[in-house]
Amino acid sequence: MIERSIEKEIIEALSYLPSVAILGPRQVGKTTLVKQIMTKINRPSIYLDLEYFADRDKLREPDLYFQEHEDKLVILDEIQRVPDLFPLLRSMIDKKRTPGRFILLGSASPELIKASSETLAGRILYFELQPLHYREISPNHITYQQHWIRGGFPDALLAPTERMSELWMRGFLQTYIERDLVNLGMTASPEMMRNLLRMLTNVHGGLLNYSDLANSLDITMPTLKNHINFLERAFLVRRLEPYFVNISKRLIKSPKIFIRDSGLFHFLIGITDLEGLSGNISLRNSWEGYVIQQIIASLEHNVESYFYRTKDQAEMDLVLVKNGEVKVAIEIKYSNSPGFNRGNTVSVEDLGAKINLIVTPQAEDYWIKSNVRVCNINSVWKYLNDQGVIRID
Repeated sequence: MIERSIEKEIIEALSYLPSVAILGPRQVGKTTLVKQIMTKINRPSIYLDLEYFADRDKLREPDLYFQEHEDKLVILDEIQRVPDLFPLLRSMIDKKRTPGRFILLGSASPELIKASSETLAGRILYFELQPLHYREISPNHITYQQHWIRGGFPDALLAPTERMSELWMRGFLQTYIERDLVNLGMTASPEMMRNLLRMLTNVHGGLLNYSDLANSLDITMPTLKNHINFLERAFLVRRLEPYFVNISKRLIKSPKIFIRDSGLFHFLIGITDLEGLSGNISLRNSWEGYVIQQIIASLEHNVESYFYRTKDQAEMDLVLVKNGEVKVAIEIKYSNSPGFNRGNTVSVEDLGAKINLIVTPQAEDYWIKSNVRVCNINSVWKYLNDQGVIRID
C-alpha cells in the first residue's frame, strides 16, 4: 500500500468540517484512499458506490437513509452521478452540523460538479487527489525512470509488465473519453476529443496557440477553448499561465499546455519504454512536463505556479509564488551537466527569487552561482521545503 500524501490532511479536516470532497480522475486511487481513511478514523462509516445499482437503491429515500445513519461517516463515491443529492446534503448538514458526516468522491472538478460548489458553500473542503507523485512512490523502491515512463495512475505504474501497463492505459483512455467525459457533460464527440488530445501532445510543454489548433481541427476558436477547458476540469491537461513581474518587459502572454500524467502522454505518442523515449523528439518536453507535475502535485495550497518568458528569450520553466513573493524559480534540464544561458540569468534578475534551481535527472548538487543551484529529482524536495513551498513531515 502506497501512502498518499494528503491522507493526514483529509483526516484532520474531518475532525472539524462536516464534509470533504476528494476529486480526481478515474482510477487515480480515490476509493482506495478513502477505504484506508475508514480504518483510521474513530467513527463508524458507510461506503456507497453510486454507480452500483444496489447502493443507489439504498438511497430511494435518501433523507430517511441519512437520518438513520447520522451518527456515521457516509462516503458517497462518484457523487457526480446523483447531483440531486446536493441540496439534501446541505439540509442534513445544517440540521446536525457535526464534524465528519460526509466524504464525497468525484471524477471531476468543482466547476463540473456545479451543484456541490453552489449548494455546499461553507460546508465542504475540496481535495484533489492527483496521480501518484514522486514523493509518494520513492519510498517504495520505484525508480523515477519507471514512474516517468508509466505515469502515476496506480494500475499502470504497478502493472507487472510494460505490455500490461500499456493495455491498462488503452482501456482507461477509451473508457474515459467514450463514457466518463460524456457523463460529465462533454458535448464534443469522442473522436474529436481523441484527436484533440493527440494534437496537444505535439505542443506538450510549448505555448498554446489556440488559432493553429482550431484550424487544424476545423473548429472555431471558442469551441476549441471550451474543449480544452473541459479537459482541464476533468484533470487530463494542465495550462500553466505566464508570470508577469515587470510591465516594462515584452512578456509572453500565452499559456503553456501539458498532458498532466506522463504515462498518458507517452501512451498517446506511442512510447512504452525509456529506450523508445530516448530517441524521440519529445524527450526534453516530456521530462519538463514530468518534473512540473511532480512539483505542483506536492505544493502547499497557498503556492501558485507559473512559467516566465519574455520575447527576448529570458525564461524559467516554473515559478513558485507564495503570498505575492517569488519563492523559487526553476529551470528543468534533461542533462546531468546543464548549462545556464543568458536568458536564464536575465530571468533570475527579473524574478528576484532567493534561490533558483536547475532540476536534472541525476546530477550531483552544486552551486553555479550564489543563488543558482543544480540538483536532481531526488534532492529538489529539500530546497523546496526550505523555501516553504512544500511540507515534508
